[in-house]
Amino acid sequence: MKVLDIDTWNRKQHYEHFKGLIDPYFAVTIPFNVTKAYQFSKDNGLSFFAKYLHDCMKAINAVKALKLRILENDVVEFDTIHASATIMRDNNTFGFSFIDFNSDLSVFIKNIESEKKRINLSDDLYPHKNGLDCIHCSAMPWLNFTGHKEPISTPFDSVPKIAFSKASKVNFLMNVSISVNHALVDGYDIGLFSEKFQDFLNA
Repeated sequence: MKVLDIDTWNRKQHYEHFKGLIDPYFAVTIPFNVTKAYQFSKDNGLSFFAKYLHDCMKAINAVKALKLRILENDVVEFDTIHASATIMRDNNTFGFSFIDFNSDLSVFIKNIESEKKRINLSDDLYPHKNGLDCIHCSAMPWLNFTGHKEPISTPFDSVPKIAFSKASKVNFLMNVSISVNHALVDGYDIGLFSEKFQDFLNA
């Protein structure tokens, strides 16, 4: 983790403007083609969720702005961003996870399975490990939404929030909502994330 020098940051004015707003978040919902990712998961007997979440995390970690967080009076950049995903239990409640990111898909899947097991064997809402070095994400495979809103704790909440909709079996499009703090992230950065995410899904 490194601390940015806000005084020399070319986004200093943008940061100070949006940080002062009651709600500095903006959100977009983007359709992604998941044809190749879905086929890859089926051909290899893998979880489709694990495959697209891994591709998403690779894209997140490839965009600097999405690795920035507000920590007290500082803006910090984390080396690696992990996934804090909601994991459903058999009783239809959920627990928050903290899934360590690894560029190796097989290792990442093991990390997911470890968190699934922990959550299913407990009533804990929160993971034992937590922090700002993550994204908050949830999958809603029951509906194909075209808009979405995540809860925000405070104006200084700087962790991006992502939600994945049901993937259409007709055209294999999956809508993905991403909400970010405009004090740290601009539309250009979301565009960059979108391009990279689609590239990883296609790989």
